[in-house]
Amino acid sequence: MYPIVSTTLLPAPPSCPLTGLVRRRRKVARPQELLEAALTLFVEKGLAATRAEEVAKLAGVSKGTLYLYYPSKDELFKAVVRAHLTQVIVEGADLVDQYEGSSSELLQALAQTWWSRVGQSKAAGIIKLIIAEAANFPDLAQFYMDEVVEPCHNLLGRAVQRGIDRGEFRRMDVSSVVMAMVAPMQFLVLYQQCADACVTSPIPLQPDMFIRTQIELLLRGLEAPSEAASA
Repeated sequence: MYPIVSTTLLPAPPSCPLTGLVRRRRKVARPQELLEAALTLFVEKGLAATRAEEVAKLAGVSKGTLYLYYPSKDELFKAVVRAHLTQVIVEGADLVDQYEGSSSELLQALAQTWWSRVGQSKAAGIIKLIIAEAANFPDLAQFYMDEVVEPCHNLLGRAVQRGIDRGEFRRMDVSSVVMAMVAPMQFLVLYQQCADACVTSPIPLQPDMFIRTQIELLLRGLEAPSEAASA
């Protein structure tokens, strides 16, 4: 007959260090997962039609967990904008501060960086979203103007003014030059969004070629004539 052993005297099984590590990593990654889920739904369904429980479900958490990080849909949208657009502007400002090449090359670098980080990513849908729903969400539209449009305008203005100060560009109204640079990029995003929704595109557009052409046209109008050309 076997002796009876009380289970209350058995030591508790040790916790698994790996399990705790995975949980900690999961918690650290959770805000980014929520932002990615929100971006996906905002772009696909629109701001008004996206519900908090849908974002939580796509991210694999409860709605209560979502609200722990982002207490409202407005705050969630703002966090998405900061993560996908504001950060790119901050990096662009660092590029302007540290760039040692010509101002023409700087503008080309800024345009290519924006396209690779925003224009050809899912984040480009935020631009279409703002255009479509700004009237219904004026506070968020104002946030977008303050957080994205104005800093981006100032950033590009600094790059243009750099060229003027160095004698590389003709003296022109800096704000108007920036608008002339931004407008084709916004067109490119909207055209791509429209073309992607169609079965076939009768006028295919190559983004890299389009950007190079627009920058070339802008620079030909901006660049100060050389002494030889003036003579």
